[in-house]
Amino acid sequence: MQSACPNGSADVTGRIASLPLFHKAAGTRIVVVGEGPMADAKRRLVERAGAMAVNEAEAHHATLAFVALEDPGEAAAVRQRLKAKGLLVNVADKPDLCDFTTPSILDRDPLLIAIGTDGASAGLAKHVRLRLEAILPQTLGALARALAEGRDRLRAALPDGDARRRAVDAALRRGGMLDPLEDASAERVTGWLANPAADAPARLETVTLTSDDPEDLTLRQARWLGEADAIYHDAGIAPAILARARADAQRHPLDEAPAAPSEGFGLVLRRG
Repeated sequence: MQSACPNGSADVTGRIASLPLFHKAAGTRIVVVGEGPMADAKRRLVERAGAMAVNEAEAHHATLAFVALEDPGEAAAVRQRLKAKGLLVNVADKPDLCDFTTPSILDRDPLLIAIGTDGASAGLAKHVRLRLEAILPQTLGALARALAEGRDRLRAALPDGDARRRAVDAALRRGGMLDPLEDASAERVTGWLANPAADAPARLETVTLTSDDPEDLTLRQARWLGEADAIYHDAGIAPAILARARADAQRHPLDEAPAAPSEGFGLVLRRG
């Protein structure tokens, strides 16, 4: 998500309007206040996450709440009472009163993709999800489970954390042995674990940027930013571009870029 600038243009600072988190709710109690279709939808969401929907009287057992009331004054009053008890509150259809918003969810258990607009348009989030539903195979969940089951074997084969990350990146990238968009990838995990480092050679790529706007990145450039272990960039690279890189990627001045790759995936960013 990108926050909007006052003039309506995209925020190019790399800031985001909300902090996206996955909240483990199984076994907890979540307050749901309201009746009718809107409240019923919130209760189904709560139960789907393995939590128990309770009323306002049990708020002292909860940390989250949904308020689904048609009357704006009543909804605001209930929100205030729940906030006073220390709960984070979502008020349906009233984003200005929300401590958190609920995304549109694409479920490939255990892989979840949450699409949100910070309350700007639930319809937009839904239709983006529907597009992704048509693209992402049902086998993604099986791939995620296979990778989880093979975690110990991977650690034994590649004790070094950076080496493991490079191997996983190489396997999962487009055309890799475990390409997430290939239906058969889940079935290849066992074979890949026999030699996970085989597809992870050292590499150094260079990107010459033509703009400070991340929307002008090509698909390949955006993918490289998300995969690189180390970023070598000149001082003028826009923060919004660097925000597309992995949070744990090492950052270095451009003059420290090696002449040839020695290990991992290095990415050189230059201004055009």
